[in-house]
Amino acid sequence: MAQTTLSQDPLSKQFPVSPRQASHILGRVLTYLIIFALCVLFGYPLFWTAMSSLKTIPEMFSFPPIMIPSVPQWANYWTVLNIDYPVGRWFSNSVLIVILTSFGTLITSSLVAYSFARFQYRGRDVLFMITLSTMMLPAQVTLIPQFVLFYKLGWVNTHLPLWVPHWFGGGAFAIFLMRQFFLTLPLDLDEAALIDGAGYFRIFWSILLPLCKPVLATLAIITIIASWSDFLGPLIYLNTPEKFTVSVGLQFFNAVPEVGGEPMQHLLMAACVMSMVPIILMFFFGQRFFVQGIVMSGIKG
Repeated sequence: MAQTTLSQDPLSKQFPVSPRQASHILGRVLTYLIIFALCVLFGYPLFWTAMSSLKTIPEMFSFPPIMIPSVPQWANYWTVLNIDYPVGRWFSNSVLIVILTSFGTLITSSLVAYSFARFQYRGRDVLFMITLSTMMLPAQVTLIPQFVLFYKLGWVNTHLPLWVPHWFGGGAFAIFLMRQFFLTLPLDLDEAALIDGAGYFRIFWSILLPLCKPVLATLAIITIIASWSDFLGPLIYLNTPEKFTVSVGLQFFNAVPEVGGEPMQHLLMAACVMSMVPIILMFFFGQRFFVQGIVMSGIKG
């Protein structure tokens, strides 16, 4: 008796797709589409700023707006550095404040967090809760008392109010982040070092702190970005243009919209790009440590 065979599609035999797999593929496609849309949405202002920094004055004010300049004006960046404003000094002031702020935050917050994570003493948990509660206070609440304090100390119109407070604990968030990471390190390291005759500071400096590189890198990135982009502090405490930071100095391009009868909006865009490039590069190069530090700091509470 002859056997009959049903014809089947060869592609369906080689690449069978179940309804579950099809829904999974569709979900991934939708996810990538949403991510792409968000990237365009949040990346468009940065792209517009970068393109505007390379435009001529007529292209800045043309209608309809010109997205990409016909001939990129790279000389705009050179003009920013050679303008009558002390732009180079603003950058150097920002770099100095960022370095001092970062070192103060990393050193002092790690010391305070080491105390909260490794020692048992009366009132430790209460002090830690009080420290965390300070994060609920808006900066505007303590703005006037701090200004009065620094005015009495004679620190107004100096860089001291911008970095000295960070050498006294580094802030509640920095202490919390470091403490959480210290809790992930086994106590056997401390006990073994104590048996070998090491002191507590030696344990902190030579054993525990080298293991904290991921969280230290994370905290450094957060502190550098916050210090570099800080606008309120320099605006309140600094009065002399030579002492301004980049964030405050950029306002000169808005306060004086024309120099020599020519608008300065294209130079403002160039200065904004110059101020963003160091932070963007630092974040991308330290992204791996940033993610690792955040993840590992939340392992143990």
